[in-house]
Amino acid sequence: MLDANIKEQLKAYMEKLQQPIELVAAYDDSDKSRELKELLEEIEPMSSKIGLRTESDQRVRRPSFAIQRVGTDISVRFAGIPMGHEFTSLVLALLQVGGHPSKASQEVIEQIQDLDDEAEFETFFSLSCQNCPDVVQALNLISILNPKIKHTSIDGALFQDEVERREVMAVPSVFMNGEPWGQGRMTLEEIVAKLDTNSAAKEAKKINERDPFDVLVVGGGPAGASAAIYAARKGIATGIAAERFGGQVADTMGIENLISVPYTEGPKLVSAMEQHVNEYDVDIMNMQRAEKLIPAKEKGGLHEVRLENGATLQSKTLVLSTGARWRQMGVPGEEEYRNKGVAYCPHCDGPLFKGKRVAVIGGGNSGVEAAIDLAGIVGHVTLIEFGEEMRADEVLQKKLRSLDNVKIITSGQTTEIVGDNGKVSGLNYTDRNTGESHHVELEGVFVQIGLVPNTEWLKGDIELSQHGEIIVNDRNETSIPGVFAAGDATTVPYKQIVISMGEGSKAALSAFDFIIRNSVE
Repeated sequence: MLDANIKEQLKAYMEKLQQPIELVAAYDDSDKSRELKELLEEIEPMSSKIGLRTESDQRVRRPSFAIQRVGTDISVRFAGIPMGHEFTSLVLALLQVGGHPSKASQEVIEQIQDLDDEAEFETFFSLSCQNCPDVVQALNLISILNPKIKHTSIDGALFQDEVERREVMAVPSVFMNGEPWGQGRMTLEEIVAKLDTNSAAKEAKKINERDPFDVLVVGGGPAGASAAIYAARKGIATGIAAERFGGQVADTMGIENLISVPYTEGPKLVSAMEQHVNEYDVDIMNMQRAEKLIPAKEKGGLHEVRLENGATLQSKTLVLSTGARWRQMGVPGEEEYRNKGVAYCPHCDGPLFKGKRVAVIGGGNSGVEAAIDLAGIVGHVTLIEFGEEMRADEVLQKKLRSLDNVKIITSGQTTEIVGDNGKVSGLNYTDRNTGESHHVELEGVFVQIGLVPNTEWLKGDIELSQHGEIIVNDRNETSIPGVFAAGDATTVPYKQIVISMGEGSKAALSAFDFIIRNSVE
């Protein structure tokens, strides 16, 4: 099951176990159960602190296994085989149930331990989802630190009947006490904040007590991270206020055009960026959504950023790097069936549509790559491109055309997503050449039509383009002196990670130059 190198690495990790643990396995007659049995039998001899026994309770999902701290009620359960992106979740669960301390801050740990309500969480994941491990690992840790909370992780591709019955059409999908609780990527801090109803007020109070910054970066994607690093290296007071550190990069699967890094994945890059920022004296304020920009009333004053939780931050200069999000089609049914068949991440949600018929909207690189990936999982893919021809690189188009379970429609304008019993059943589109309307029966629609900047909160306070982008010059200056901007939220063309990083660095240097040339009280 595990190759020799992985076995050696895992064995070294198991030396860190501080308390005895037990693997409690529930098998059936399936091939997956035999694979799980093989995996657990390979793990069990890696430490004298690991035991293995068979689950006697017939009510538990099969195949599944619990990792339990001997003599306690501390445990987590995996329904399925946690390989792929979830292998790290397995390793961390083994270590943490075995008493190895987590890297969470003491403040968050105490916040978890103080949660009073009992809860039973279930997280549906797919092995190809790069966002799922964050949620699985966070809820596992919460259940380990607070025995009032239990958590089971479920491979949706392996438990298709349950996925259908509970109408799970996007991952990660989290249920609490049997009811839908959350979807999409969530950090440990975000989950704890959602469980602790007083957390927003407490965080706002702490933020209001902060001194003004020299440079405040709003947004934590590649542009924001590089801006913070370049500013902090100048030895000036630097802060980041971000809705989620990493931004949309965290939702990106393969990255092959970051110079000097032949291949990486979004979550890995986000982790590396955060580690790099933490090498400097940067005040990172995560889960903070900006709500209002209040420019300095006169030259030499302080700019203010009001946050959604009511707190206000002040700074001599600002770097706005709020990035962009997936563009929606804006057609009837899209919002109604979001996460009920309408999806935006083919890597995350594709396995939930195994053997089914789906559509991909958009013929650019993202759309064609999505269609290629999905063609290997689903029964059939219909790609609909608004223009007369696809815009993707020719090498991608050639690959797509070679697939026999893909249909390509150009000059097609999607007009409606239709559904039945609360989930997608098809879509309607118009042939832009003939004006004829057509209906396609399917179970899923993956929207891949580009990005829209996260700048709504700036309207009326700063000059924006007709597309909502922050207008900047070659020094990343905006229409407000002392306010700079960088990344996908700006008018800089070509929305690429490497470009955002460069622009963030340039914006920080411009902000530093502004500070030394202007007296700010």
